Amino acid sequence: MAGETKKKKGFHVDESDLMCKKGCGFYSNPAWGGYCSKCYREVYHKARQAQIESDEKLARKLDQEEKQARVVEQKQTQPVVQAKPFSKFEEKKRQRNNTKTKTVKTLFKKSPTSSPSNKEISHSTLERQLSTESEKALSTFSEFLKFMNKPAANDIAKLCRGVVERIHKSTDLTTEEQSVLVQDFYHSIEEKLNISPTFKNCTEEQCDKILDHIEKFIMTQLYSLLFSPPLTDDEQKDLAIQNRIRRLRWVSTDMLEALIDESNENVCKMMNEAETELIEMNSKRAPLDKLNCVVNCSKLVFKMLQATKGSPVSADDFLPVLIYTVLKANPPCLHSNVQYITRFANPQRIMKGEPGYFFTNLCCAITFIENLDAQSLSISQDDYDEYMAGKKLPPGTEESEPICEGLQLMYTNLSTLEELRLRQNRLFEDAKLLQREIKEWRESVTKQVEDELKNKPLITGPTVLPMDITANLSQDHFALLPTPLQPEVVGSN
Repeated sequence: MAGETKKKKGFHVDESDLMCKKGCGFYSNPAWGGYCSKCYREVYHKARQAQIESDEKLARKLDQEEKQARVVEQKQTQPVVQAKPFSKFEEKKRQRNNTKTKTVKTLFKKSPTSSPSNKEISHSTLERQLSTESEKALSTFSEFLKFMNKPAANDIAKLCRGVVERIHKSTDLTTEEQSVLVQDFYHSIEEKLNISPTFKNCTEEQCDKILDHIEKFIMTQLYSLLFSPPLTDDEQKDLAIQNRIRRLRWVSTDMLEALIDESNENVCKMMNEAETELIEMNSKRAPLDKLNCVVNCSKLVFKMLQATKGSPVSADDFLPVLIYTVLKANPPCLHSNVQYITRFANPQRIMKGEPGYFFTNLCCAITFIENLDAQSLSISQDDYDEYMAGKKLPPGTEESEPICEGLQLMYTNLSTLEELRLRQNRLFEDAKLLQREIKEWRESVTKQVEDELKNKPLITGPTVLPMDITANLSQDHFALLPTPLQPEVVGSN
């Protein structure tokens, strides 16, 4: 291998690669298929509308065919006078079919005001479900509303409680539909701030602050429902990427061409702070707070580069160090946090500006880690396989890299949980195997007994009834008995 060089795939990312592929000028996201949030929603809605129209057309066709078939059958078997009630039945059936094909927006229409439960949302119902974080968010939001004029504050509070209650009650919505609902709510609030006379005196900065508080309030209330939903594979992907990062702990800055000096005490301190920001992202509930952790981490990465190079930093220098930071931190629930931000953050925040740029780079770093191979690191495939298997470490790598006590405890707990999961799976498989064996044994014994009964039927003789010796017997029965023995007297001399 001496003197042999391998061509790296490289870490160069053009600015154009981070932008929406429709050329709208906003940042894209892998979860949106390379589109920005705005363009993805347009494409998604267009495809969904086409599907809805196709379903409606098919439903009408099937309904028409069934109606014609029933009319023909009715003419053959029923009098004409009974056509009227049949037509009413068909009308009800057609209404049910139309109801099934209603669009997602129909689900989100305002509830009828005639219903008392929908007309006035019970605030006490929400309070009973509040966690400590939700109570704190509610208190902060209430304090913020006090600085607004009363009509505007009441309007905002009513809208926020309404969307929270609606999502809690709509238990049949998919994760995609929940995301669309939240994004539509942000869009409607933004339009209201720009159009409604109630907010005509608000500056752009005040409107942004209102949107931030609204996002933090509603998403903190809905966090337990919307973060890593059970019907998605977010949890499985979290475990997969965490295990992969754990196996990649041998990757060094030289392999990634990350231009930072880890021997510099200041750089090491900033690296620890950057790792902490990524790890703390999972403790936040609002997408805005999680995104701020990404921004803070990214700014620390730039500071590390500046402290090492002492000159301006380019985007090509930034991404390798960000990848290295993610590998060192191995933050928990990384995939779920990224998906949570993608689905429920204010789209204007992750489409443009500093937060959008940093978040897009984090998504690129995760994608790179998932696809990292020997060529990416300029090493041989054999070495890569041995490093991944833990059989050996790269030259110059310490056997045990020092990490903080908290991270060490976390890795130990994760390893224990993984071992318990494997043992549970094995126990479950053994239990199923035992169940199958018991079932097969029972069926086998039953079959053997049936075969024996067929081949050798049971032959029974005359039945002899037992006699009860304690029963009262007549004198005739005693007559059949022999004469009892009489004692003999033996003479004595």
